[in-house]
Amino acid sequence: MMNIVRWNPWNEMAALRSHMNRVFDESFYPAAKRHEDEELALCNWSPVVDVYESEDAYVVSAELPGLSKEDIVLDFKGRVLTLKGERTYTSEVKEDKYYRRERSYGKFQRSFTLPAEINPDNISAEFKDGVLKVSIPKPEEQKPRQIMIH
Repeated sequence: MMNIVRWNPWNEMAALRSHMNRVFDESFYPAAKRHEDEELALCNWSPVVDVYESEDAYVVSAELPGLSKEDIVLDFKGRVLTLKGERTYTSEVKEDKYYRRERSYGKFQRSFTLPAEINPDNISAEFKDGVLKVSIPKPEEQKPRQIMIH
């Protein structure tokens, strides 16, 4: 004797989504490279960035702990500012045992499209205490102006 079960299409959609996630995970992270989620995260590092606008400039502030200014490259082309570099793993610890490693290493690249054409000669960058602050002055036509009423 068979039971009658009410069909719910949403259950099949959830199963399809789960199956598609597995397909993409296996394609991009082969089993040979996928040991644990923590080890996978070690090669997927992207610095945390704040982008904001002041009256006179656009500012990009990036947290880059463990890097020196020689490890960082800033490129500007057209209206795109690109921040790239690499945080390398140094395995100088020989006597201690690691029980957990959460810091990520590897190459990174972040690109930001600015809303106006900028003169690259006016861009300034400062690196202090692991924080890179890039100041991009707005062009004169972008700065707010007060208009006198006669």
